[in-house]
Amino acid sequence: MDALLRWGIENSSTATGQPAPPVQPRKDLDPAIIDHILGKPDAVKMKEALEIAVDEGRDEDERVEALEEFEMLVELIDNANDLAKLKLWEPLQRLLTSPSSSDAIKRQVLWIVGTAVQNNPSAQASYLNLSPLSTLLSFLSPSVPSAKTRAKAVYALSGLLKLNRAAVKQMDDVGGWETLDNALEDSDISVRRKAAFLLNSLLLPTTPFATITPTLSPAPVLGATSNSTALTLHSSQAQPEVGAQVSQPVHPNSHASMLSDPTSFSTSELTKSAIERRGLLKTLIRALVTPVPHGPDGESEGDAELEEKVINLLHTYIISCHGHVADEQRQALSSYIKEQSVNTGGHAQLAERWGLAKDDLTALQEAL
Repeated sequence: MDALLRWGIENSSTATGQPAPPVQPRKDLDPAIIDHILGKPDAVKMKEALEIAVDEGRDEDERVEALEEFEMLVELIDNANDLAKLKLWEPLQRLLTSPSSSDAIKRQVLWIVGTAVQNNPSAQASYLNLSPLSTLLSFLSPSVPSAKTRAKAVYALSGLLKLNRAAVKQMDDVGGWETLDNALEDSDISVRRKAAFLLNSLLLPTTPFATITPTLSPAPVLGATSNSTALTLHSSQAQPEVGAQVSQPVHPNSHASMLSDPTSFSTSELTKSAIERRGLLKTLIRALVTPVPHGPDGESEGDAELEEKVINLLHTYIISCHGHVADEQRQALSSYIKEQSVNTGGHAQLAERWGLAKDDLTALQEAL
């Protein structure tokens, strides 16, 4: 121990007994070299990538590649949230609306939007401030020749609408439900699948965050009994009552709005109403019973994956949301399920084919 103490003393001061001078940071290091070794911050990378993407003087392949890198960066939720701080949403939106942007560039921007806002209320709110719904919906028009672009538009819409009541409330004003209705009969089957999946996601009932109500047991304190000097446990009278509500602070984060306003992510009621008012239910049942042919030349009929998604959507609407079904629609759907049960080989096989539990399929049939 003495030797260790002496070593510490000897090495903590100079030979003259004075404290060693503080180490000065080196000033001859090139920042470019540091960036090369440590890598640039993601914020810098995003700015540089977008500068390339908006530069119409550059080759299109280079611009698309820059947007691909940008999309990978916003997969990280912190980077997605930084889009607002760095004021990058506006130039991205201008790329979507610019007549000079190619289809490939617009498709990449749609991909960026969908990735940045999905499951991120903070980014959803920032992007929604630009009133982008009309623009996104326009890419689902049959006049858009690229099926890939239309599919990416559904991806972007899904990211913006899911668990976002404020955005879903705007769908009526911009003709959004009619656009999704048409998308259910798009010539490209992948667009139909994505539209059905999106509608089911919006329709699923959500459980609001409950107020935290832990059951609190009285905390023990130490005390002595009258008959003994031994310490025994007594209940403290200062503890909260059992079942008392404990208010928890909401700290700033990407999902703070969901905690401060639990209704902000409830979209089920609005979607159910739209399905009833906008004729979507008729289109969904038609997608099963008499599907519109799909493919470039309309050469294909039916699709197992779309059928599963529509059945699950109808199950959500009828069973979970207690949605109204007209007698004619009820009869058509009931007959279709019975027919498919026979063709598939029985009730259990049909439930498996549609990704439902047997009890769920039974409940759907009984509701019809």
